[in-house]
Amino acid sequence: MFNKALVVEDFDSVSTTMINAVKELSIPEILLAKYCDEAYLKIQKALLNEKPFDLLICDLSFKNDFRENKLNSGEELIAAIKIVQPDIKIVVFSIEDKSFKIKSLFSDYGINAYISKGRNSIPELQKAIQGIYNVNTKMLSTELSHVLSKKSLLEIEAYDIELLKLISKGLMMVEIASEFKTKGITPNGSSSLEKRVNKLKTYFKANNNVHLIAIAKDLGLV
Repeated sequence: MFNKALVVEDFDSVSTTMINAVKELSIPEILLAKYCDEAYLKIQKALLNEKPFDLLICDLSFKNDFRENKLNSGEELIAAIKIVQPDIKIVVFSIEDKSFKIKSLFSDYGINAYISKGRNSIPELQKAIQGIYNVNTKMLSTELSHVLSKKSLLEIEAYDIELLKLISKGLMMVEIASEFKTKGITPNGSSSLEKRVNKLKTYFKANNNVHLIAIAKDLGLV
């Protein structure tokens, strides 16, 4: 079993439940962090002391307070930790249920498990921890098992996400073309962008750009 786990959760009631669940798996050392910056510092300190964490369990969203932080979300924390300790096993424990968001956490951030907070989430959290320790596989909550096998969103590229985000901000095609050229994103011609938008509208069965952005937001794409 894992030797050292870091739980990152800002609500006391949830973190207590999570820590008790992890203790039941006989993990010798379990630490808690309520802020992403705090968690990152603990990871760095453990590496410097040559006693690294081998398991990270974290939420995605954290409530803002008086404290200023450089890392403000679980995604930002995971991305930062993967740079300094790429081999750490990561379990995300969150209420977020957007398919694209979950898929990107696996494909872009290399997480090992995603457990949705709910009535049966603690047993599933324990099962996920055991699963990723014993087998190098991806673990998902039962109700989210369709996410990784769903082919539809696999066809959506980072290019499309950036395009949708700029449309959602109210930018015109000529403005998006200029933005893409500045960022070195291709194709960046207005006609190419129009064709891409029409393709996305057909793909999502959207009647217009407003409808397209509404669908994209429902899916967690923007």
